[in-house]
Amino acid sequence: MWDEPRAVAPPGTAWWDRALVAGLVPLTALEAGLRTDMVWPVWHAGWALVCVAALWWRARHPLAMLVVAYGAQTVAGVVPALSGEHHSVLNVTAVVLLLAYSLGRWASGRGVVAGCIFLLAAHLGREPLYGSSGASMLIGVGALMLPVALGALARSWAASQVRGREEVRLQERERLARDLHDTVAHHVSGILVQARAAKVLARTDLGAAVEAIDGMEEAAAQTLEDMRSMVTVLRTGETDGEARAPTYGVRDIPMLAQHHGEGPQVVVHTSGDVERLPAPIGSALFRAAQEAVTNARRHAVEPTVVAIDLARDRDLVRLRVHDDGRPAAPARGRRAGPSYGLAGMRERISLVGGAVRAGPDPAGGWTVEAIVPVAPGAGR
Repeated sequence: MWDEPRAVAPPGTAWWDRALVAGLVPLTALEAGLRTDMVWPVWHAGWALVCVAALWWRARHPLAMLVVAYGAQTVAGVVPALSGEHHSVLNVTAVVLLLAYSLGRWASGRGVVAGCIFLLAAHLGREPLYGSSGASMLIGVGALMLPVALGALARSWAASQVRGREEVRLQERERLARDLHDTVAHHVSGILVQARAAKVLARTDLGAAVEAIDGMEEAAAQTLEDMRSMVTVLRTGETDGEARAPTYGVRDIPMLAQHHGEGPQVVVHTSGDVERLPAPIGSALFRAAQEAVTNARRHAVEPTVVAIDLARDRDLVRLRVHDDGRPAAPARGRRAGPSYGLAGMRERISLVGGAVRAGPDPAGGWTVEAIVPVAPGAGR
């Protein structure tokens, strides 16, 4: 906690500090002029104004301002006491306590320790000169340390808010990075399938080859557009408003059935009220379906059909993606490098409270199933 002293300090003098100084200066002068029990009114008024002025820089220089104010208050009272005059000073205790709070709120760790030592030493050194009792001195110690502790608690809370916002920002950027990975992986897989088809068709059917190439161009353009939008957000960190909205949802799942050239046919079937699912759930389900289709194209051996079934039954939505291909060797989803697809899918679905199962289907092929609970009444 003590190593992040000024991360949450206000930039410059806050308006309320300026208002305090502007209000306390005439009140100090008025008190000095009206009190009849004060032997050296000008002396005390001068030191009191030093204390008040310290409020102006309390956020930027909390330790220095506390030393200045408490030192001024001490000098204002001790010098007359040593001279045998009656002990009577202007009431600037509230100012000193506010500066003690500022010490805990904005000073560095070493500054807080140094400030507390100074306060205790000055307090315990001057109070006997005023004839204070031991109990009174002990109460004074507590009164000085309490605002320091409150300031430290306020700083800790403010720092936790900053860390929380930063964590949310990092999670959002990570989500966008996963979206970028999923989008690019899906489109590149389609481009690869169409390129292979065009290579074969070019020998026998130029028209079909040109159609496959057109599909490649469309997929490449979509990939580039998605990459630009995602990378722009990742660079700027603008994750508010429109930028934070899920890129795709369940309404976009049918576009996975677009077929160009070779490769398995993708069939989409939906049932139940899936159109009005909450946006985070819809985005997670789309990405899960997209990843499952991509894996079927990449890793299944001779698949002909990839069936996507999306159904909602009251407060439960189920996504099932099944292909009829044979698993490749090594097992599907295991690559030479790290396998991010299935792990990312599980993580994404888990963030919306769901679970994912994937593996060989007893009836043949490979099945990926995601089940996500939906809050009662959500999307209705």
